[in-house]
Amino acid sequence: MAEPRKKGLISHGVAAQNRKARFDYKILDTYEAGIALVGPEVKSLRAGRATLTEAWAGERDGEMWIFNLYIPEWQAGSVVAKFEPRRPRKLLLHRKQAETLAGAISREGATLVPLDIHFNDRGLAKLTLGLAEGKNKADKRAAIADREWKRDKARVMRDRG
Repeated sequence: MAEPRKKGLISHGVAAQNRKARFDYKILDTYEAGIALVGPEVKSLRAGRATLTEAWAGERDGEMWIFNLYIPEWQAGSVVAKFEPRRPRKLLLHRKQAETLAGAISREGATLVPLDIHFNDRGLAKLTLGLAEGKNKADKRAAIADREWKRDKARVMRDRG
C-alpha cells in the first residue's frame, strides 16, 4: 500500500502537472529546462500551488520564455518579496537546445507545451516542455475510446480471477 502523502513542502518530485496537455496535443519530443524564479516563487512551488493549464512557451529576443504560468504569491512572505503571479519567466536552456526549439516552433503546427514542473534530486525546479502538434477531434475521440476500453478490460479481468 502506498505511503500517505506528507503535508508540507515538496523537496523533490512533481510540483505541478498539466494533465490536459497530453490529451489535447500529440507530444513529439520532450525537453527539460530550468526556470528563473525568485525566492517566494520557489516556496509557492514547493507548496504545490502552481497552475500550468493556461501556460505556453515561446521565443522572445532570442531566448525562451514561459508565459501565463500562474504561481500564487507566498502568503507568509514579506511586503518586499511580492511578485507578479503571471509574469513571463525565463527558461534556462543550452543555446543549441534553444535554437532547436525556436526553429521547431517557427514551423507550421508545432508548439511548446509545458507538461510539468518538478524538483530534481538537487532540489532545483525544472520544467518539462513538450514539442507538440495539436490533435483533431477524431484523435481525441479515439484516445477516449481506447482509455475506456482499457478500463473495461481491466475490470473484466479483475472480476474473473
